[in-house]
Amino acid sequence: MHGAQSMRAPAFAAAPQATIAAMADFLDKLCPRSELAARVAALPRPVVFTNGVFDILHRGHVSYLAQARALGGSLVIGLNSDASARGLGKGPDRPLNNEADRACVLAALESVSLVTLFDEATPVELLKLVRPQLYVKGGDYDIESLEETKWVRSWGGEARALAFVDGYSTTSLVRRIRG
Repeated sequence: MHGAQSMRAPAFAAAPQATIAAMADFLDKLCPRSELAARVAALPRPVVFTNGVFDILHRGHVSYLAQARALGGSLVIGLNSDASARGLGKGPDRPLNNEADRACVLAALESVSLVTLFDEATPVELLKLVRPQLYVKGGDYDIESLEETKWVRSWGGEARALAFVDGYSTTSLVRRIRG
């Protein structure tokens, strides 16, 4: 080869392809409900499931998600849709980040295997599809009082509350930002 044909492209020329590949990797973790059963079946066991709004991701969230993933082979997140989140009474302007943005941020985390949305008040219908071996929530929840716990235990799974990371809350963070 002669001249320009034999020259290697500069290293920075590969950056856009690498960035696109990395994006494709995390975007592939976004899972519509219609594909959920098949996608979960392909995940390493045991499957851990959690759910939430995850409006403004903070240290408490990522610590909790890493801890949840460490309990199993994969972590599936049921993400409250915008409509579902508004029904939780967190305020008229919540969530601050829309469901697509929240899903992408979660999917980009190494600890997360799949992210799927739910419109209902609780993720019970998702749980019935996923049938995780372990359902987890933060320690600020009474795991024994959740309907989700009853369902997971009905097929032999476990439900567990993970330690709450004190001092980290999206609601308190929003209050601080607004002064």
